[in-house]
Amino acid sequence: MIPRFWLPILLLMLSFQAATAQEADNEKENTNQGRISGNLQLNGNFFMRDSLIGAANTPQYDRQLFGADSWLNLNYQNWGFDVGIRFDMFNNSNLLNPLGSFTGVGIGRWYVSKKINKLGITGGYIYDIIGSGIIFRAYEERALAIDQALYGIKTTYDLGENWKIKGFVGRQKQQFSSYSSVIRGGSIDGFVGSDSSKVTLAPGFGVVARTLDDNSMNNLVATLNTYSKADVVEMFPDTLGKEGPNYNAYAASFYNTLTAGPFTWYLEAALKSKEVIFDPFAKRYTVSGDTVLGRYVNKPGSVLYTSLSFAKKGLGLTVEGKRTENFDFRTRPQELGVRGLMHYIPPMTRMNTYRLLARYAAATQFIGEQAFQVDASYKVNKKLNLTANFSNITNLDGDQLYREILAEAYYKYQKKWTLTTGVQLQDYNLEVYFGKPGAAPAKTITPYFDFLYKFNPKTSIRFESQYMIMSEEHGELSDYGSWVFGLVEFTLAPHWAVTVSDMYNRDPGKASPIDPKTGEQAKIHYPRFDVYYTHKANRLSISYVKQVQGVVCSGGVCRLEPAFSGVKMSINSTF
Repeated sequence: MIPRFWLPILLLMLSFQAATAQEADNEKENTNQGRISGNLQLNGNFFMRDSLIGAANTPQYDRQLFGADSWLNLNYQNWGFDVGIRFDMFNNSNLLNPLGSFTGVGIGRWYVSKKINKLGITGGYIYDIIGSGIIFRAYEERALAIDQALYGIKTTYDLGENWKIKGFVGRQKQQFSSYSSVIRGGSIDGFVGSDSSKVTLAPGFGVVARTLDDNSMNNLVATLNTYSKADVVEMFPDTLGKEGPNYNAYAASFYNTLTAGPFTWYLEAALKSKEVIFDPFAKRYTVSGDTVLGRYVNKPGSVLYTSLSFAKKGLGLTVEGKRTENFDFRTRPQELGVRGLMHYIPPMTRMNTYRLLARYAAATQFIGEQAFQVDASYKVNKKLNLTANFSNITNLDGDQLYREILAEAYYKYQKKWTLTTGVQLQDYNLEVYFGKPGAAPAKTITPYFDFLYKFNPKTSIRFESQYMIMSEEHGELSDYGSWVFGLVEFTLAPHWAVTVSDMYNRDPGKASPIDPKTGEQAKIHYPRFDVYYTHKANRLSISYVKQVQGVVCSGGVCRLEPAFSGVKMSINSTF
């Protein structure tokens, strides 16, 4: 019997062998030619203990001292086939668990895809999406240790020139294996109109179902048996019907994009059947009568999301709104954080890139949130562009979770220099987003600027600075208090770039580290030095990094990033 690990390797070997034979025939007939492509990403971390900032007491800092993550991806295309394989390596890695260490190597992904007339077939590890992802999205985001590929089969069929139907079945990937719960679903997508139409529609409808495996169900029931009788009765009040959690959960969504001249309107509505999910904010009564925060609940879910955009003559305007209620859809309810997510709910905040502006990012709240966002930009002339953003998020009871106001101006003087400057105001609920009970909200004002000067087409220097002012709450500065950040970047195109930066905790807050020598909150520098070298499609970097603990987000999905002290190296290559 062939071990499962070797199946994708043998499949690729056979595919390449067949492709080679076919290429020999093609050379004679001067027809098709195969194409190989791929990429490599390699990250290495050298850990240097710094107990003052919290970079300590993990296996990497205590004894391992080095960790690495790597992904090597290869793709081959010929005769209408698309074949791919990816080798993943983790050595003493803290990527999957920031406070732990993971070592493992294996085939992280393989797939084979073929289009036969109107029928498309894909097998292996599949990345796909329905609508905007609210009921289903299988995707990869390495910075957050997310790889939610569907291990199974997907088929598509072209119903006509503008309509397509697809279906899939499989299980969600879990590192080098997969979860046992079965996932299946499908969608139909279309387009009404033509390239010359003033009004067009792009409607779609999708459904997804998940069936829990017996081990997950037994584990869930065992956990619920530790709940008090009052909690169980609240979850399952219908004693005449079927008691306990359901094996199957279902979700469906309708979505449509309407385009009319300069206007684009997207609308998606999704519903999920009643199932057991974990609510981190729900109170539970233990058998002893104590109250704890966080428990399972048995509720249906819903999401309503819409986005309206307008673009004409230098003016761009986007208005978004979203309401989410109990829409946590996972391969099994026991998974928390970014693990086991089967879906993706669009965030309702600006994607900030500057260091201090991005420090407080709002993770999407699956249990409940009401949010809206307005983003506007106006091109005054060829030199000046203005941007403004306002976003507001509350829970379903109206309690403030997040608010951001940002105004920015961009000015370009000929081809010599550019200046970006602005100010950001934030109101951030630390209790919800950082999981700190009783913590006062972080209310900040952050002015910033970014100045780029070009000596010539190949040589430039860039200065960046931000100053985060934390307001006082009850006589104290919340979280880490106020910060100052500065950066200088020198670029010698097309090969070299060097950056030097420092993030300084100017006015320490309640959560800032205590200096053991003085017994007071320490004013700490967090310097960083980077060297980048680029040659064609290859990019190498080495960095000395001292990093404060924070939250890293991508598209509203976030994870806690612990403090780091040491050296980072990376290699990225595309071929």
